[in-house]
Amino acid sequence: MAATGGAGRPEKRRAITRAATAVFGREGYARASMDAIAAEAGVSKRTVYNHFADKETLFLSVALQNSAELTERIGELMAKYLDRVVDPRRDLIDFAVERARAVLSAAEHGALGRAIRAEVANIPADVLAAWLEAGPVASQRELAARFEALAGRGLLAVEDAGLAAEQFTLLTFHGIAERSFWGALPIADEEVERVATAGVDAFLRIHGPSAPSPRARG
Repeated sequence: MAATGGAGRPEKRRAITRAATAVFGREGYARASMDAIAAEAGVSKRTVYNHFADKETLFLSVALQNSAELTERIGELMAKYLDRVVDPRRDLIDFAVERARAVLSAAEHGALGRAIRAEVANIPADVLAAWLEAGPVASQRELAARFEALAGRGLLAVEDAGLAAEQFTLLTFHGIAERSFWGALPIADEEVERVATAGVDAFLRIHGPSAPSPRARG
């Protein structure tokens, strides 16, 4: 699914994608219409179709753009806190807190994410798969690579880095995300830090450098 040819000015395309992000986040995928998006952007519906073949193509474009921007930001945080780890506990807590803040403050991404989760049965399967790959899957893959590197340095005890990345996210982030309804409601910084700290401590009890391997525990 690609956008139609390059007809039209770049500023109009940007206006359309900004408007689409707002409308999809507010109305959801099924209820959003190309008429509403055109009105939000201050352009004609023909202009929207000059840039995007259909609603599915437009939704995919804005979903991927928002996911890619947030994934890039999270990648920057991984590089900052996990590439030169000295104190695993402190660096993991700092990363967990900053990742949560980055996600919760990304208002447009949060609105789109809530729309996707609420209407997952209505989202075309290829669009959903592309959004997951550009966002949550890509971030988890990057995190797994970091954990594998830390295990190689003896700073973590990890046999399945992908599973460890899932566990870390569940322990340090999902409670915050659910409590805030993925950024829709405010959550105090102190609570973010409390959940992140407790989650990291639980994670290190499983994967700290002195943790026994799964085979040894068995």
